[in-house]
Amino acid sequence: MMKVILADDEIQVRRGLKMKANWEEEGFMIAGEASNGKEALQLVKELKADVVITDVRMPVMDGIEFAGRCHREFPGVKVIVLSGYSDFDYVRSSLIEGVKDYLLKPVAPDELAGALRRVKEEIAAEKKKQLEADKMTMLVHTQLEEMKEQYILQLVKQDWTESAAERLHHFEMDFLANKENSVQFFTVELRSARYSVKELWLPFRMLCKEIAGTYEGACAFYDAGYASMIHFLQCSSDRNAFDTSSIIKKVQTYAKKYLGAETVIGIGKQVSASELKTGYISALLAWSQSDPEEKSQVIDGTFHKELYEFSPDLEKKAVNLIENGRMRECSMMIADLLNEAKTKSMLSFSFAAGRFLLLLESLAVKYDLDREQMNQTMWTCQQSIGELTSHEKVIEQLSDFAHSIIQRVNTVRSSPNGLSVVENVRRYIDQNFANEISLGTLADQFHINSAYLSELFKLHVGHTFSDYLAEVRMKHACGLLKDRQLKVIDIAYLTGYSNSGYFSTVFKKHIGQTPAEYRKNAFNMAGGESR
Repeated sequence: MMKVILADDEIQVRRGLKMKANWEEEGFMIAGEASNGKEALQLVKELKADVVITDVRMPVMDGIEFAGRCHREFPGVKVIVLSGYSDFDYVRSSLIEGVKDYLLKPVAPDELAGALRRVKEEIAAEKKKQLEADKMTMLVHTQLEEMKEQYILQLVKQDWTESAAERLHHFEMDFLANKENSVQFFTVELRSARYSVKELWLPFRMLCKEIAGTYEGACAFYDAGYASMIHFLQCSSDRNAFDTSSIIKKVQTYAKKYLGAETVIGIGKQVSASELKTGYISALLAWSQSDPEEKSQVIDGTFHKELYEFSPDLEKKAVNLIENGRMRECSMMIADLLNEAKTKSMLSFSFAAGRFLLLLESLAVKYDLDREQMNQTMWTCQQSIGELTSHEKVIEQLSDFAHSIIQRVNTVRSSPNGLSVVENVRRYIDQNFANEISLGTLADQFHINSAYLSELFKLHVGHTFSDYLAEVRMKHACGLLKDRQLKVIDIAYLTGYSNSGYFSTVFKKHIGQTPAEYRKNAFNMAGGESR
């Protein structure tokens, strides 16, 4: 029901108005009455009214002054003005700000009903536009959150780049930009004997993100390689200290209270922001030592001694072996690496195996290995690593995983006319458009001549590499521009441009409007002016 306030200094007029419409049938209710504009303005504030029907001539504050004040202070309220015969033409022609309709006194029932219906239709249309605008804002927010999670995963699983600090600033994660700050991960697995974990997954994910959002320097993210798990990252600096115990307590308490579920949490070592891989794997390693029962647990891995060193050169060597199809040498490397780690400690073995598993996952994603197969393999390997006694099984599983990636690489490279290579490059662009991408770096990454890749891309995609990259970026920029809280320079950075002027030039070329023009038109179409 829409709330109506009747404002007239004559009580008989107000009584008459009440009797001249079937208010409930029309979708309205009389919420209050006022004898002047000042009283009406106060009632609008207190009752959150939708419509005010006011006379022109009233003491203290007349209807014309009221309509102007109401429009400025409560722009969503609809005002219908009543006027006597002598003033009617003047009032109607004066275009009083905020007035939606005019009625001649004494008001005819059919005219009052007609005015109410017109106002009702206008309010309904505005609410629909507002709902669409709110949905768009939510969509943009969700898109930003997904981009943020993807970037966290990229930092965790790949090497730190020079542009990282800038990107982190625009994702409002400056706490990670200083590589000397301390970082700690903890991994949370959802378990439930009463309900399906699949049914609880979305509310659990939302719950974790909401909890993380209440702590400075903390965030939560999801890694598809580990089902039923959310990962927390928190940063300690001069401004804020670690608050691990508080976050963990909230996660376990709320999960049990609101979802009826148990949580198993593995706490990782404290590392510098430049050692994210080590911190992430140590949290997974702690979690893997949990009891398999359906009960809440916390496994503290912060006491672990120094773990096996897994250098960048070692990673590059492994990637080179796999991408060049040298399976025998790759299997020997995995066995030698893990057996050496085992001589240091059981935990060093598990840590090295976890790091290698993370490396294999990155390659599997790069070459588009079947997602379901990859996730199952990741989960199985992680379970074996957590057992701490299945050394040969772990080595065998990692070798098998590497072999399946090599087979996939061979399939991609032997595809007719290089179609699979192009599809993988295209997929990489779609997922990493906000990063620095060039034809040369992609050619090196996928082991193909850059000129040949350029020809293949144009042949199969129908666009040059640079045009396709720009189109992907512009598509995302259009979505981000619909959120007026984001500055154009922020959107430029979030879509891969370090210069807002160049971003605007490219946008105008591809979209036909400047970013400001596009934002204004999109805002008007979404009903933003009615807010």
